[in-house]
Amino acid sequence: MKLRWLIPLVVLLPFRLNAFEAPAAARVTTVVINPAQVTPLHLRPEFESAIRMPEEVSSVILGSPGTFKAEHNEGEPNYVYVKPITKERAESNLLIATKSGLHVTLELISDGATAVTDKQPVDFLIEYRVTHSFLVASSPASPASPGTTQPRRPETAISPPPTHSAPSSALETEYEQQTRINAPAWTKWEGKQIETSLGDTRQWDNEVAISYSILNNSSSPVEIVPPQIQIAGRKLKKKKEGKGIISDQLEIREYRLSATRLEPGERADGVVLYDRPNFKQSTEKLFLQIAQADQIDQPVLIRLPFTPAINADNR
Repeated sequence: MKLRWLIPLVVLLPFRLNAFEAPAAARVTTVVINPAQVTPLHLRPEFESAIRMPEEVSSVILGSPGTFKAEHNEGEPNYVYVKPITKERAESNLLIATKSGLHVTLELISDGATAVTDKQPVDFLIEYRVTHSFLVASSPASPASPGTTQPRRPETAISPPPTHSAPSSALETEYEQQTRINAPAWTKWEGKQIETSLGDTRQWDNEVAISYSILNNSSSPVEIVPPQIQIAGRKLKKKKEGKGIISDQLEIREYRLSATRLEPGERADGVVLYDRPNFKQSTEKLFLQIAQADQIDQPVLIRLPFTPAINADNR
């Protein structure tokens, strides 16, 4: 009789063990901030992941609040906590900005709760760091007195030095000149909270620097994503297929941007250095692309000259 009860227990024990889901493989990652790159963040239901910024976070924008949850509180100003709120597989994006103008973009990926053997490890912590050349300050910061706000420091993208690079002092000069313009000629855009103003253009060989300003002419705060340079045109197709629109992003060597979050009435100034192509089709045009974080698919496109005028001091 005892033998009859023992056999079913031995047979059922492996099935009971297999019913438990495999433990999550934890991963901790350190990433150098580059606004031009997107960081994948692998999540899993019932687990919470942390993102640590090198300085205080000013805003967090989540693409899909219905599938993910992102939390940030003043008690832990450098941290953002993210987790899936659905057990189904889901993807979204997350934008994080800091008070000095740093800006990162993450791709949220959740494999769901279904137990599989080839799941990605869960990113328990992603820690962002900056290089010494990332933040550019015009002068050493002095301690802030109570009730005052420290000025935002300009931001610059990380990139390898070009072969014929524009002098750093020239870029700084362009940036400083743009900030000193008291009343730029603003251009309004239909359906946008922002207005824009294009400044000077300088060229070194095939590298071009464009200065610009952005104004929040609305009653609500605005988040601005890093600038892009776009070349767009039309290419004829055969028969009745019509015309296909071609659009490509040019490589940006470096940029400065005084702020990515603009309060009502606030202004940001910037300069962008990009590699201009040697030639283009007659129908193609160059644009400076500026977008709000909540309208990333509907950017403002500012027409740029393909062959800018070269002043004597640029040669």
